[in-house]
Amino acid sequence: MTTESTTTPPISDQEMSLIGHLLEFRDRLVRAILAIIVVFLVLFPFANDLYSFMAEPLTSHLPQGSSMMAIGVISPFLTPLKLALIAAIFLSMPFILYQLWAFIAPALYQNEKKLAAPMLMASTFLFYAGGAFVFYIVFPLVFKFMAGTTPDGVQIGTDIQLYLDFVIGMFFAFGLAFQVPVVTVLLLITNMVSPEKMRHARPYVIVGAFTIAAFITPPDVISQTLLAVPMWLMYEAGLWFGERMVNQRIAEKTAEENNPNPPPTSASEPALQQATTGAVAVMGLDTINDAVARDASMDFSQSTIAHLPPKDAIIDNALDSDEDFERAFAQMDSERAALDTPPTEAVTSIEINAPLAESSKS
Repeated sequence: MTTESTTTPPISDQEMSLIGHLLEFRDRLVRAILAIIVVFLVLFPFANDLYSFMAEPLTSHLPQGSSMMAIGVISPFLTPLKLALIAAIFLSMPFILYQLWAFIAPALYQNEKKLAAPMLMASTFLFYAGGAFVFYIVFPLVFKFMAGTTPDGVQIGTDIQLYLDFVIGMFFAFGLAFQVPVVTVLLLITNMVSPEKMRHARPYVIVGAFTIAAFITPPDVISQTLLAVPMWLMYEAGLWFGERMVNQRIAEKTAEENNPNPPPTSASEPALQQATTGAVAVMGLDTINDAVARDASMDFSQSTIAHLPPKDAIIDNALDSDEDFERAFAQMDSERAALDTPPTEAVTSIEINAPLAESSKS
């Protein structure tokens, strides 16, 4: 009779890694949401003033005595609240993008980090630049044109909710349109498209910019032109920057190929580590050989001392005459010198002094 095991099977390393990534993504998302909530709480008391500021491009061109209106029952409360929330997201965007960067940066290589960080900052700056362009340049021209073409006997009374939807749509449309340089540079530096092909595609880009602007902006020539022309200019700017970045990379690559002694890079680190390991191994072998040689020298010296005649016998035999006495002391000096000399020198010393030892015995 067999019993089923109730223990939970161990989670693999891949599943643990996935859980860790999900936990980190949760933490980053919570931080971004908390940042939006904090900014929203700061802007909430000024929601009506914020809406008045956003409506100023329209209200400044309304006929005298005209004003905006609220058709919905709770529009006077919800519309400024919605604007405060959208403004909180808009102002918190740098912190949100930083959390996104902190989440994906550990998975990128060093060269990818060098490329992604400037692109992320440039994208954020261009998005804000698009919002400022539409608010300070496009809106005054468009609303002035609309107010000037209003038929006689028609009073302008724009709903505050419809105006907010229009403004938000234009903000995001121009913010995304100003991302054209980032896309162009990415296409060039990743070698997906060559600069020559992008220059040849310029007429199609201009037609496409006006077509996109016709769908995004209101059906008037002014707003369409004010969106299409910046898109085209942004394309040209991205092509200019991207082409120079590609040429710089080619020049750096050529310089590295022509340099006979290139500096160590991350790619040569394994070879450097292997060479270092080999040097350490050779040093270890030399140390071992030195130790073996020292031990052999000490063993040879001890064996040599064991075969030498005792000092007492030498002294006793040396008392017969003065010459034997001097010869005995010379033998003792040679014994002490043999202890301090290498094996080869010790052998030579023993061979030279052997007749002295024989004569002292006789």
